[in-house]
Amino acid sequence: MVQPVQRPFLALFLRLLATGVLATLIMLVKYTSETGVAFAEILFWRQFPTVILILGWLALRGEIGRLRTRRLPVHARRAFLGLTGMCFTFGAPILLPLAESTTLGFTTPIFAVILSALLLREKVGPVRWLAVVLGFTGVIIIAQPGQSHIPPFGAFVGLGAGFMVALISIQVRDLGRTDESISIVFWFAALSSPFLLAALPFVISAHTPWQWFLLLSCGLLGCIGQLLLTASLRYGQVATVIVMDYTALVWATLYGWLVWDQLPPAATWLGAPAIIAAGAIIAWREHRLNQRTPPATASAGE
Repeated sequence: MVQPVQRPFLALFLRLLATGVLATLIMLVKYTSETGVAFAEILFWRQFPTVILILGWLALRGEIGRLRTRRLPVHARRAFLGLTGMCFTFGAPILLPLAESTTLGFTTPIFAVILSALLLREKVGPVRWLAVVLGFTGVIIIAQPGQSHIPPFGAFVGLGAGFMVALISIQVRDLGRTDESISIVFWFAALSSPFLLAALPFVISAHTPWQWFLLLSCGLLGCIGQLLLTASLRYGQVATVIVMDYTALVWATLYGWLVWDQLPPAATWLGAPAIIAAGAIIAWREHRLNQRTPPATASAGE
């Protein structure tokens, strides 16, 4: 099987762009929900325009064949996990302030270490375990169980988002070995949209022109963000590109201040560096391990 060419600097740049686009999308999801649009409908309009946009673009270029895949069952599993992950990822900022929900999402590398140890039976050394402890210490500082402004269910959803992204990133990386980025994004949207469509009769309502603009903007940004995100995983290792995700905290803080006049409390400023440091340590350690591992072995073990 031919492996995609690794271009680490391009992967980092694509991930940086994806982070900015998706941070804007999450802000719009939160704002759109507050205008009265049902959550399930927001998710549908986040997904369905992607199908139309990609089909239209490829049809104009005569390249529909780029969507051909021999791994439809794998795409279906990715769609199920992706739809579940979207519920957590977009549910967290609706339940929590943007900065807090974004920071809890940074637990992805921490969960990736735990999953690799429990599911893949990978040997995890003391450096990464200490990083896991550091990361969850940051979570406790932010959540402040029993005395925080953060609702427990919101904290659970925020952590769930980090967990699901860890699962999905590994699967997208695997699909990127054989399928183009545009194909991975298309099949995710195409296979998940019917489930969201089935929910629409129970939640749909009349919308103002402004609400329609917000919904269609969510769809457009979601398509662009997913293409950039998937491309970054095609050209670079998960452990390498994931460090760019931390720039989302800058966007979240900025949007929280400009749109909701909210700034993170002291607990978030204390806990966030611990979570970010944990993720950075894990990413650095993964990078060092990949450098020491022969390519054939690394490919077999991923």
